[in-house]
Amino acid sequence: MLGAVAIGCATAIPVMAQDVTLRLHQFLPEQANVPNLILYPWADRIEAASEGRIKIERYASMQLGGSPPELMDQAIDGVADIVWTVVGYTPGRYPSTEVFELPFMMTNARAASSAYWQMFEKSMKDTEFKDLKILATWVHGPGVIHSNKPVETPADMEGLKMRGGSRLASVLLQELGATPVGMPVPSIPEALSKGVVDGTTIPWEVTGALKVPELVKNHTEFEGRALYTLGFVLAMNKDRYDSLDPDLQKIIDDNSGLEFSILAGGTQADSDGPARQAAVDAGNTIITVSGDDVQTWKDASQPVYDKWLADMESKGIDGQALIDEARALMDAYDK
Repeated sequence: MLGAVAIGCATAIPVMAQDVTLRLHQFLPEQANVPNLILYPWADRIEAASEGRIKIERYASMQLGGSPPELMDQAIDGVADIVWTVVGYTPGRYPSTEVFELPFMMTNARAASSAYWQMFEKSMKDTEFKDLKILATWVHGPGVIHSNKPVETPADMEGLKMRGGSRLASVLLQELGATPVGMPVPSIPEALSKGVVDGTTIPWEVTGALKVPELVKNHTEFEGRALYTLGFVLAMNKDRYDSLDPDLQKIIDDNSGLEFSILAGGTQADSDGPARQAAVDAGNTIITVSGDDVQTWKDASQPVYDKWLADMESKGIDGQALIDEARALMDAYDK
């Protein structure tokens, strides 16, 4: 009889809800726009929706160790549970994503981020990104040239040592006559201050955190389609995601995907304006390439397309089909 009572009591004990701590790792200082306006609010929403069952620890500036190019492997290997990173920091590993980095490809960050997620779901999810749980895909606003001398034409790029943020950005710089120097974003201030580079390609929004308007006084932007952009992913360790209770997985899924990708890209692009104004207020020179002058830059950058299409063909990827699909999806969003 006592045994029966004991069994009854045991079966009446509820299964304890799973509490989870996830480590979010990324390369920017915590005061930068991306963690402040995108990543940390996202983490806050996850924590609130789970009523505290999910806690997300935030590690900025590579505090868990390693370098920015190692972040993807950190997510795959479980060094971090979630990472945010530039896909181009691992050149050639995720080739299809490079379609959005082609020169004068992007219309605006929201349209490109939407297209990026749709193409990821269709053809990248189970191929290039099969080792990860991708939570969001987005791009930054229009890429800008920041330099220690005025740049108005491609000829002005000749001989400049310029930081490029990805493989394709470096190919573009080389075609424009500059000497590309690859390095992650956090290395830019020191490289500029020590003269390792004469300038850098980054969007406006991150210039404040890197103090770029204090280090160079010239900024070249483009009307219409962007000179370039970079692709990002918010990626999670697959086993860690699979280990979560289904209701916790749903909370993460409900706060990720297409809508969040568009929100993230748009938020990052919206931060360009205030950062640009700070450079204006500092008395810096803003050069805007417009009209027929843009075509000169497009003509100079055409070899980037030719080389990329040949490279994709060598990998068995139809690069032109990716270009056509990306453009169609961006145009559809803009309409």
